[in-house]
Amino acid sequence: ILGGIGLPFPEDTTLILSGFLLAHQVIRPLPAFLVIYGGLLLSDFFLYSVGRKYGRTLVEHKRFHRILSPDRLSNLEGKFKNRDGWMVLLGRHLLGLRAQVFLVSGVMRMSPAKFLLFDAVSALFTILVMGGIGYAGGNSIQALRRGLARIEQIAILAIAILIAGGFLFYYFKSNRPSKANRE
Repeated sequence: ILGGIGLPFPEDTTLILSGFLLAHQVIRPLPAFLVIYGGLLLSDFFLYSVGRKYGRTLVEHKRFHRILSPDRLSNLEGKFKNRDGWMVLLGRHLLGLRAQVFLVSGVMRMSPAKFLLFDAVSALFTILVMGGIGYAGGNSIQALRRGLARIEQIAILAIAILIAGGFLFYYFKSNRPSKANRE
């Protein structure tokens, strides 16, 4: 939710971390999915609602120019007229446009049900992809950890053999009769 309203908490990082925690069985899948999915939809709908309530006057305020400039707003409005659902569906996945698309959806008076439908589908895809990346990474780390445990065992055995070989070499070298004693 905090990432959706512009604070430095990117939702993709949260999704990847959730997948990682699922792989390590720290969290359970269903509760995690419900919290994450609900949080995404809630934060997106918050942005949509702000755009819908305050309209163009909010977006044209100078504080919002860094989020959505007037030129970009005009450009997005033109695209929204014919493809509003597709803009919401794809806007989530376009770097730097997520919040802007949700705000413009409200400004353009897209119906709340239509917004939530397209956003729900898009958010589901995002959760699956980003959570899957985290899950795969978590499984890779577990496999790597098992491999490192084997490497540690082999390394310890090799060091023990080298130390034993060094002692044997030193023992036989020091107990070997010298050339003067052999003659």
